[in-house]
Amino acid sequence: MPKVQIFDKAMCCSTGVCGPQVDSVLPKFAADLEWLQAQGHDVERFNLAQDPAEFVKNATVQQWLTDEGVECLPLVIVDQRVVSRSEYPTRENLALWTGTSTKAMARLPMASDSGCCGGDSGCC
Repeated sequence: MPKVQIFDKAMCCSTGVCGPQVDSVLPKFAADLEWLQAQGHDVERFNLAQDPAEFVKNATVQQWLTDEGVECLPLVIVDQRVVSRSEYPTRENLALWTGTSTKAMARLPMASDSGCCGGDSGCC
């Protein structure tokens, strides 16, 4: 499965979903990352304020920061390839880049008109 890394601007906490003025995009993006992890993907998220060493040891991130400054953040890297910069991508984009389906799970089968929960059985 693809490895997804997110390099965020400096925020007060690891997801930015705290404080008096939360950017409305951040809770949705955090939920999208949780969804991606639930699909089995390895997801790592680094905050410049809390994880500066991760920014330093990644040559690709260092190059982007040198060329464009912090305006390039957030950087989204999938399998060591930058797929997004300067904005938080949608769930659909994350799915596309990782080969993950966004289709809803198939509906569970319903009981037929016979048996315990159907017909004139009287149990339901």
